[in-house]
Amino acid sequence: MAAPERGADILVVVPVYNHAATLRQVVGGVLRHHDRVLVVDDGSTDGGAETLEGLPVELLQHPRNLGKGAALLSAADWGLQRGMTHMVSLDADGQHDADDLPRFFAAISENPQALSVGHRDFSQQGIPGSSRFGRKFSNFWLRLQTGSRLKDSQSGFRAYPLLIFQHLNFWTRRYNFEIEVLVRSAWAGLELRDVDISVYYPPGDERISHFRGFVDNWRLTLLNTHLTLRSIVPWPHRKIIERPMDDSARIETLSVIHPLRSIRQLLQENSSPQRLAVAAGVGVLLGTLPLLFCHTLAILFVCGFFRLNKVAAVSSSQLCMPPLVPALCIEVGYFLRSGDWLTEFSLQTLGYQAMQRLYEWFLGSLLLAPLLALLVGGLTLLLARTVKKRDAKTVRG
Repeated sequence: MAAPERGADILVVVPVYNHAATLRQVVGGVLRHHDRVLVVDDGSTDGGAETLEGLPVELLQHPRNLGKGAALLSAADWGLQRGMTHMVSLDADGQHDADDLPRFFAAISENPQALSVGHRDFSQQGIPGSSRFGRKFSNFWLRLQTGSRLKDSQSGFRAYPLLIFQHLNFWTRRYNFEIEVLVRSAWAGLELRDVDISVYYPPGDERISHFRGFVDNWRLTLLNTHLTLRSIVPWPHRKIIERPMDDSARIETLSVIHPLRSIRQLLQENSSPQRLAVAAGVGVLLGTLPLLFCHTLAILFVCGFFRLNKVAAVSSSQLCMPPLVPALCIEVGYFLRSGDWLTEFSLQTLGYQAMQRLYEWFLGSLLLAPLLALLVGGLTLLLARTVKKRDAKTVRG
């Protein structure tokens, strides 16, 4: 996609639901910077649309309240029908400053395929504690589900490439939509970028919020559960922008039996020797622990959070499959408990005393897991550097 001329194909959207007191001021501020403005009235009952009389804006009205996500989807569809390429959204409650719009226009020109999100300045006084906590909590889940980092994933001041709405499907229509669109866009290959903005929070008695604590938090919980589980399923996500091959794409060709070939493939996926070594170490560390039936789940979670190579971690964890490593851990744990080695293997020691063996597995893994992780991580680093140097010599030759 070619970078648009300044503002030529950009639509500024103001979704509104019962913010008649601030709507005209917000829209007036937008018009100082841009002349393509769409107000989406999501079933307001306070006559807010009437306050726009005389302003050169487009108005789209929902017959009833459908949710902020529905308002943004309606705006995206409206813009696509008229040849727009980007949509900038900001809230109607006066929290966002329209004077920050040029920053989003510049971000669009710099990278038209990125989804830019406003990073609100929370250093000022009067920011609600719930907002600070909510932002950190949301940022954590976004990073876990996508590996992408944003400073303010809850901000509603954003610049969307409209191709997102052409190619992706969304389940949600209310506040939770703004989380879902970030996650699915990141999965689709779009870069998520921060844009520093100011923020205004009115005094508590003047603040109008339509966020319903229990209902909306329940919806966010369900969404995050779904997205988190989907993020670890080894099934390709729908792509809009193709980037270097995803970790899962080559999982069937990797094997600890052929370490040099496997490492060469992983290095071709933009993984440095150091990060491959860390991923391998993490795989062995978690693979050694007695995380019954959930080793892979734990590895994928950790790798997703720290943006480590999932395939390297999962592949290296196969070194810890029973019986060798668990048996070693049990022996070490038994020795730590009794000062002697376990030499009797029978129905009594492995069956009736299973809970004791599980405890000894855990105890022994606390010692062996970091040692094995350092050993495998170091060996992976050595092999990766060797492969990289050998390949570099081949290219020069």
